[in-house]
Amino acid sequence: MMATNRRRYSRPAVDDHVDHALEVELDVTNVAHGGVFVARYDGRVVFVADTLPGERVLARVSDTRHASFWRAETLRVLQAAPERREHVWREASVDRTPTERAGGAEFGHITDEHQRELKRRVLVDALQRFGGISTDAVVEEIGGEATGWRTRVRLQVSRDGVVGPYAARSHHVVAVDSLPLASDAAAAIAPLGERHPHAVSIDVVAPSDDAPRLLVAERDGRGRASTAAGSHAVVHERVGDRRFAVDAGGFWQVHRSAATTLTSAVQDAVDEDLFDARAANLDLYGGVGLLAAAIGDRFGSATRVTSVESDERATEHAGANLAEWLGATAITARVDRYLAELVGTASASDRRRLEAATVVLDPPRSGAGRAVIDSLAELAPRQLVYVACDPVALARDTGLLRGHGYELTGLRAFDLFPNTHHLEAVASFTRR
Repeated sequence: MMATNRRRYSRPAVDDHVDHALEVELDVTNVAHGGVFVARYDGRVVFVADTLPGERVLARVSDTRHASFWRAETLRVLQAAPERREHVWREASVDRTPTERAGGAEFGHITDEHQRELKRRVLVDALQRFGGISTDAVVEEIGGEATGWRTRVRLQVSRDGVVGPYAARSHHVVAVDSLPLASDAAAAIAPLGERHPHAVSIDVVAPSDDAPRLLVAERDGRGRASTAAGSHAVVHERVGDRRFAVDAGGFWQVHRSAATTLTSAVQDAVDEDLFDARAANLDLYGGVGLLAAAIGDRFGSATRVTSVESDERATEHAGANLAEWLGATAITARVDRYLAELVGTASASDRRRLEAATVVLDPPRSGAGRAVIDSLAELAPRQLVYVACDPVALARDTGLLRGHGYELTGLRAFDLFPNTHHLEAVASFTRR
């Protein structure tokens, strides 16, 4: 749920038995997690990009380092599925060579409704395989428009100063003339077509209640990225009648309607009959206090809630953003360490208040993980509301929670990243 995500990419391993220029015709049968699709070649699974189920494509094998599967890039569509459309971003179209296709809109060639169906399939499959749960969840449309939603965009800069996104699954910068997923305010100031030879990246930030701005990270003496100038400047985001302070370079949901959508979804997900305003309620991975505020707004300013966040600047903002709630506290700590300390030091009265608690958690894309889930289970809060930006991570954590006696009692999924493979989900858990 970071506004920008950095990933490490490796060059495909050399396989002496495979020609990496190998071109094959593939019949695509399914969607896989990660924005790629499933085909087979001589019995081997091939994950292929820029296609969709029901198509036959000519593809080039790009990665053979895994014994059980290969990866490939679509070169040409031989038989199109009825859900294919002209890509919303022409610089990402299959008409361009794979190395020059802009990354970040991997579902842009698929009709909006079918994108949500494919995301639903991934979510349902993940929960079945990793969580042991069958669900008929749907992915809800948000905002009514699949473009113009992104309020934060990271542009990369090549060594010779070209500004643009990375090509999909690479570190090659692609020059583009447009950013169709960006909001009007963000697109208006994006420095496309300019040269910035001293920069490493440029973040375009368009807050809902402040002027848009550029955050330029320049190369230091060793060629590495410095902290972007202006990253710690305070900007403001509005959610309903509430105004939140956040660093310009800090975390905030990137879809212009995401904060409002998740505020409402979290409020709805809390079972009022199980909620105790005097309990030791927790907001884990709390950021600048958005979801803690959602709980306070629903249950009143006397609600006790502790927001835990590892980023010190975000915690400072959370303290200010939650100042009107007498029972609100913002703590800077790693969530796993904070919970482990609670497990080890909580008194009997603390334990009782924790057992009566509602816990909201909004972990990073990798999920909460075993250590956090084990500690939560030891503390035994009455209900959990889990905000997830990755269906597989949610499913794995669901499996762990079920092993500790928690059951999934509610699930909603939202299309907060249209024209990409990403989705957001809000899941509720209670103890058996």
